[in-house]
Amino acid sequence: MIDQKDLKEIKKIIEEFFEKAGFEILLEFPPPKENTLPINLKAKEPKILIGERGEILNDIQHLLKAILKKKIQKEFYVDLDINDYKKRKIEYLKELAKSLADEVALTRKEKILPPMPAYERRIIHLELAERKNITTESIGKEPERKVVIKPYP
Repeated sequence: MIDQKDLKEIKKIIEEFFEKAGFEILLEFPPPKENTLPINLKAKEPKILIGERGEILNDIQHLLKAILKKKIQKEFYVDLDINDYKKRKIEYLKELAKSLADEVALTRKEKILPPMPAYERRIIHLELAERKNITTESIGKEPERKVVIKPYP
């Protein structure tokens, strides 16, 4: 588990990382959940750090995890969010999933969502897992993998 000393070191490393990259940021560390360290970052230029469909954000998260893993000799995951992008994206995906599932249940015609990363597909699957009138599955190969919402037979 991550202690206060580790948290202080992590904050220093992340601040240095963004300072060297020329970004002004503000960091917030909500309480860790199990082995996951959530990091909320506020930036003046979030679009540059988030990228199209969150691709740069994912790359930064991966890079930070690699850097932190070398410095902090403990096993943990990094969950980086910039200007609440991921939080808003998760809310949007959950609402989209419910809306499309209602439509599929009503029309009895399947809906195919656009390609999305694994963690976004997982949000859709988890949101609809309890529904009895529809079923979900992922089809295709990365990076074109997508979710299909089907009426339950």
